[in-house]
Parts: sequence; C-alpha cells; structure tokens
Amino acid sequence: MPLLLPILVAFWFALPAAQAQAPPQVLEIHLDGIVHPISAEYITAGMQQAIDQKVSLILLQVNTPGGLDNSMRQIIEKIISSPVPVAVYVAPSGSRAASAGFFILLSADIAAMAPGTNTGAAHPVMIGAPMNEVMSEKVANDAAAYLRSIAGKRGRDAALAEKGVFESKSFTEEEALQGHLIDLVASDRSQLLQKLDGYTVKRFDGTEEVLELSGVQIEVYNPSFRQTFLSRIMDPNVAFILLILGVLGLYVEFSNPGLILPGVAGGIMLILALFALSLLPVNWAGAALILLAIVFFVLEAKFVTHGILAAGGVLSMVLGALMLINTRLPGASVTLATALSVALPFALITVFLLRLVIRARQAKVSTGEAGMVGELGRAETPLDPEGKVLVHGELWQAVSSEPVPPGSWVRVQSLDGMTVHVEPVSRPRPAATAPGPQPESEPRESAKGA
Repeated sequence: MPLLLPILVAFWFALPAAQAQAPPQVLEIHLDGIVHPISAEYITAGMQQAIDQKVSLILLQVNTPGGLDNSMRQIIEKIISSPVPVAVYVAPSGSRAASAGFFILLSADIAAMAPGTNTGAAHPVMIGAPMNEVMSEKVANDAAAYLRSIAGKRGRDAALAEKGVFESKSFTEEEALQGHLIDLVASDRSQLLQKLDGYTVKRFDGTEEVLELSGVQIEVYNPSFRQTFLSRIMDPNVAFILLILGVLGLYVEFSNPGLILPGVAGGIMLILALFALSLLPVNWAGAALILLAIVFFVLEAKFVTHGILAAGGVLSMVLGALMLINTRLPGASVTLATALSVALPFALITVFLLRLVIRARQAKVSTGEAGMVGELGRAETPLDPEGKVLVHGELWQAVSSEPVPPGSWVRVQSLDGMTVHVEPVSRPRPAATAPGPQPESEPRESAKGA
C-alpha cells in the first residue's frame, strides 16, 4: 500500500499532461452535390459529432451548384451556432460554391478556395412557379439582406457579396480573395491546414480564437447508409426512373393478378419516387404531361391509330420528364437521354401488354358453360325432344326444339346443368371442322374429342 500511493499520485499529475499532449483533431465533412434536406441532415449530424468530440476545427469541403433555401439555412444556422470553428473550403480545383454554396461559404469562420474554383451566382429563383417582377424583387432583397448580415459579421465585403445576388455575379478564387470575400487560397487540404496553424479566427459573436493545428489528425465523417441511399434516389433522373418503373410494375400486377413480384416491386419503387419528388421542386405541368402520356399509351392499345397516339405519348412523356423538376441548377433536372431511354421502352411495353389483355378479353371463351355455346355435336339417339348428343367427345343429355334423327348434326344453344339445349343444323361451318378428309356423317369436333 505505501508503494501504491506514490504511483497513483504520479498518474494523477501525469493525466492532464497526457491530455494536453494529445494531437489536435479535425473532422472533415464533404458537401458534393445539390443542397437538399438529406445533405443538410448529413452535414449537421457531422458537425454535431465534431462538437461532441470537441475537435479543434470542422472542415467542410464544398462542391455544389446550389440547392434549396431551407436546407441552406439549416446548414448556416449550425455553422453560426457551432462552438467549434468551421472552415468552408471550395475544393478540389474545378469545383464551385454557387448559389446556396456561396451563402454557406461566406457564413464560415474561415472561407477558403482552391485554385481554379469559383463562387457566387446566388440570385434566388422561386421553386414551383414563375415569379413576377415584384415577387422576384422581394425574394432577391430578402436573400441580399440575409447575406449582408452574414458577411458583415464575418468582416467580409457585404457590398461585393450583394452583387452575387442582384447581378448573379460569379467570382474566381483570386477575385474573391482580393474582394475580401474569402480568407485564404490553398492548393490542397494539407496546405490549408498549414496556413491555419496559429491562425486567429474571429467568431460570429466577436470573440477571437487561435487555432493550434500542429500535428493535426484528420477524421473524415462519412454519411450513413440511409443518407447515402436517400441522396441517390433524390437524383431527379433516379426519381423519374423509379416513378415510371413503379407505375409499370403496378400495371403488370393489376392486369395479371397473382404474380405478386411486379406489384411488390412496383409499389416500393413508386413510394420511393414519391418521397424523392416530395423533397424536390416538382413542376405539376410536367407531372400532368407524364399522366397524359400514360393515357395516350392506353388509348393506342385500344384503338387503331397507326402509332399516332403512341408517338404523342412518347413526346408527352419526354417533355413531362424534362419539365418535372423545376429548377435552373445544373444537374438538378431530368436529362434528355434519361427521358428518351425511359419513355420509348415504357411505350412499347405498355402498348404490347395492353393489346394482349384486350385480345384475351375479346377472345371467345372455350371452357365452362360459355365454351359449350355454339359448339357442334352429333345426335347419338333420336331427339324427340330428348336424347343423347356427342359434343367435345362427351355424351350429353340433350333437348331439341325440333325432332332430330340419329347421326344428324346439332348446335348447342345453351346449357342447363347437365342438359344441353340444341337445334338441328344442315351441315357444320367450315371453320368448325378439322383439316383432313372425314366422313360427312361424323362431326369433326367429336373426332377431335375422341
């Protein structure tokens, strides 16, 4: 026991020293693509983990054409309220922080860009409907005021930042640096962290903090499987494909009950498509054109229009797909290649399946009671009015409206339980006979039945 006490005391005093010598931590988060609710969820969750771990710096690497206003504001609110300094870095070379990305960049404690990148072009666009002049001015003024409040608190040139809103002006990394919109230009992450070691950060509340990043350890925050999956289906092209496949799967199930698999798969895909479309800026005129295309395909299968309705359906679906997502963001709408590759096969499959169903419904029933009506048979016994007839190779109890001698031909008029009602015929129709020579006195149906 006397020996244990000095060891415990030494450990107690060594523990703070060991903690002080722990290398600084940086959590890296990537925004690569459109700013939408799923990407906002991923970024804010990563920032919260960094806050819980008490890292030295949050590094948000950005490459985005912009996105939704609500999701952008959610990210900015998290950046501003973060007790951990946040650096937004537009990288790698060739990347951009446009529209919503411009706001996110200027909201950061440290704004940096790689050579060959650009930012700006932040004029807002109303989602879902065109804006008149008054509404456009109101939305632009609101966005500009929001940007001024952010840039002013960060010590950046608010007047120049406004030009990104009112004039849709875009800035290279050098223009942004000279215009005091960003703080640093760094060729890669390593150079950025070197420049930030010992850098004094002015926080949003006016306080200052010196970054100590010597020997920094970097942890990359990866999205969960759920976030990755939902981000994939929020791609407008994927959402459109899921929508069409879902409709096709349900149609196949309804027209062929009992297959199960097309119905299950179609239902799941349709729900996923509706989820994605509920978060994307949908143009209802485009959705109406897609529904109109489906109607055209149904009518083409029902009526002979020599392909006019089918062609109209393909054109309507392609136009509807191109109009479905109402946004001007690059890469945030259905491409022409996707629209054509989905519309043409869908038209062919739908028309083909519909014609099969219509022909099957129009075909004469050949089984059961309805299948007996109109069939030819031969009287095996005299019918006066009752007797036996041979139909489909089977003997039936028959009732005739007129006397029929044995061996004569009869046609079935109706079926009453196990009794058939027949009428005499002079000779069978050619279509009812089987090929090949047969005796005139023997009905060919009976030969086939035998």
